[in-house]
Amino acid sequence: MGILVVGSVALDSVKTPFGSRDDVLGGAATYFSIAASYFTDVSIVGVVGEDFPEEHVTLLQKLGIDLSGMERQKGNTFRWKGEYSFDMNTRTTLDTQLNVFAEFSPKLLPAHRSIDYLFLANIDPDLQRSVLEQMKRPRLVGCDTMNYWIENKRASLLKTLAMIDLLVINDAETRELAGEPNLIKAARRIISWGPKILVIKRGEYGALMFNSDSIFVIPAFPLEEVLDPTGAGDSFAGGLMGYLAAVGATDDSAIRKAIVVGTVMASFNVMDFGPKVLADLTYPEIEDRYRQFRKIAFFEDITGKVDRV
Repeated sequence: MGILVVGSVALDSVKTPFGSRDDVLGGAATYFSIAASYFTDVSIVGVVGEDFPEEHVTLLQKLGIDLSGMERQKGNTFRWKGEYSFDMNTRTTLDTQLNVFAEFSPKLLPAHRSIDYLFLANIDPDLQRSVLEQMKRPRLVGCDTMNYWIENKRASLLKTLAMIDLLVINDAETRELAGEPNLIKAARRIISWGPKILVIKRGEYGALMFNSDSIFVIPAFPLEEVLDPTGAGDSFAGGLMGYLAAVGATDDSAIRKAIVVGTVMASFNVMDFGPKVLADLTYPEIEDRYRQFRKIAFFEDITGKVDRV
């Protein structure tokens, strides 16, 4: 069915306790599209500068990603520089240069307006709604946001949330958006504002899913080595949306499987700097890790009487 993702394509400079890299391929739309490309056709709407390496264009095209909506403008590509703490849970932004992304105003091509699945990556909520207004009638609209928009454009963000189906944010953003420290109460409040499904990313602790009828909780996939968590949340969202587009379903069972797929894709992404591992996967590798995850998370019903000690 295909997915359209609208968001950033960037060059990242990252430092973790295990090394550093400069000017690696990054951006929310980039990680999302690479993860989703293993399951369905993906189109990116974004902008890069004159300095964006052709090798990155070639990589995305080799994965079958449609770049017809990715503009190349005069100036430099959006650049982000950050450093992670030893436990990888805390990230410090050292430098942000929006460059051509500062004037980004998504304009969809006719072929993009009828795509069934839309993901609005982390951009200004005004721009997110402008994309929705250009679409015909997506079957499923997913969305991401961040603390900056929650704090500085809350009214606009709430208008966007009323128009979407699926919100994917982290636990800190969930609490801040709802103004509620308890995640369950926070999730219920956010769902009352419009999104039918809320998926909360919790990094190394896994993910939570809330809808009007159920709650689903899963752990992260256990790894012995994590080198760079940059883009993990976007890879998670790409796997999730990619699977839903592939199966053409949005029922509770499909959403739960999609969250596991998203977790699997994020687990590959964190194994190296940038999207290198993610971009070099084979589908059997994804299936194998999915099966491993099922074994890790599986448990049987209690049988027989359990005597109290």
